Amino acid sequence: MMRRLIPSPPLTIALWVVWLLLNQSLHPATMLLGALLAVAVPLLTKGLRPATVRMRRPLAALRLLRLVMADLLVSALGVARALLTRRTPQIHSAFVRVPLDLRDPNGLAVLAMILCLTPGTAWAELAVDRSQLLLHVFDVDDESDLIERIKLRYETVLMEIFES
Repeated sequence: MMRRLIPSPPLTIALWVVWLLLNQSLHPATMLLGALLAVAVPLLTKGLRPATVRMRRPLAALRLLRLVMADLLVSALGVARALLTRRTPQIHSAFVRVPLDLRDPNGLAVLAMILCLTPGTAWAELAVDRSQLLLHVFDVDDESDLIERIKLRYETVLMEIFES
């Protein structure tokens, strides 16, 4: 019964805490409305979530987090340097097709977040059969090197976390 009412306890708690922080109040009415919303929103959006998350290797997730944080910093510095030191014709933007072996919907969602958060890249499209993604890259010199980096640095770790 409780699992049906609260399908995702961490999401419910997070929504309630965010509500309280945004309202900057611990008034009972604010807390009650936040609790109602924190219960209602996950119930209303339950059908939008792809599948139950089964994280098989939590230590790999921590390794991925460290790797992504470092890559975000390096990418932000690279984009800033390109914007400040090069003229537009010297910047080689391109759409790159990346073949995918990852099929887990949660793993694909995490990959989408990583690539969208990384300065200079934007997830443009996922093939219907999930076999490849179309990625827009702000400045790319070697497409094959970029594809290899994405597959080695992110896809293999995400497969280890979600599909192993």
